[in-house]
This record gives sequence, C-alpha cells and structure tokens, in this order.
Amino acid sequence: MHFDKRAEVYERFRPPYPDALWRRLGELGVLRDGVRVLELGAGTGEATGRLVESGATVTAVEPGKALAERLHRRVPEARILIATAEDAVVPDSAFDVVVVATAVHWLDLDFVVPRLHRATSSVTRTSTPGSESASQTSSRSAGGRNVRVVSRRPSGFIG
Repeated sequence: MHFDKRAEVYERFRPPYPDALWRRLGELGVLRDGVRVLELGAGTGEATGRLVESGATVTAVEPGKALAERLHRRVPEARILIATAEDAVVPDSAFDVVVVATAVHWLDLDFVVPRLHRATSSVTRTSTPGSESASQTSSRSAGGRNVRVVSRRPSGFIG
C-alpha cells in the first residue's frame, strides 16, 4: 500500500471527517455507548478516535503496518488487525456496525459485502435504530471510482 510507505505524511495531511457526519450518525443512533464497530481501512485512526470517543468498542482493520502502528499510538483502545478487508478474520455476528470511511474504493465489494453481512448481528440489522448502511464520500478521493462505487450501493444506504 503506497500510503503505508509515507505514513507520517499521510497522518499529517489527512483531512478530518466533517462534524456533520458525526452529528448525523449520532442522530441515527449509530454512535452510542457499547456499540461494536468493525472499521475497515482505518488508516491512522481519523474515524477510529471519534468512534471510540462515542463509547464504541472498535476493531480496526488496516493493511499497512506503519499506518496501524500510528493508529495504535493514536487510539490505543481500539483492537487492530493488520490485514486487508478481504483477508481479515472476522467472526459472524460479532459487530453492530461496519464503518468504511473513505477506503471503500479499495475493496473488492463483491467479496467483502457478503462477509460484512455475516459479521453484523441479524438482530442489529433488523431492530436497531440507525442500522441502515451509511456512506460518506469525498470529492477529493478516487474521482470516478467513487462515483462507480456509490452508484452500486444497494437500497437502504444513507449518504
């Protein structure tokens, strides 16, 4: 991963996610004490920190070793798996929420999405307020690839 080779630069210049995103996730009931979150493509923890601050228990998946080390220093409360989303060992029904911030364009969605459905509790998917999928895209990242990914969203996405 090319970001991993420049982890210090990545961390220094990575923009934060907008406060409006965190407010909306709070309104939806996604950010709450005790929620079990699986975060894919966690990088240096820009989203991870906000999730932990909300009271979530976070398992962060990051394929880059240098990025994962920075993530651990920044958010030591998170459990970190150094793996790709495709290779991470994720137990069935272990999570309430899955977060993929701006890394979705790196994922093999045909492979990863069915695994994420198994990783989230069926009770959570059907009964928890705010259990719909949310998507935040950035106009600065991946250009046309994001447009293709967003256009493939199944119904029920909020974004």
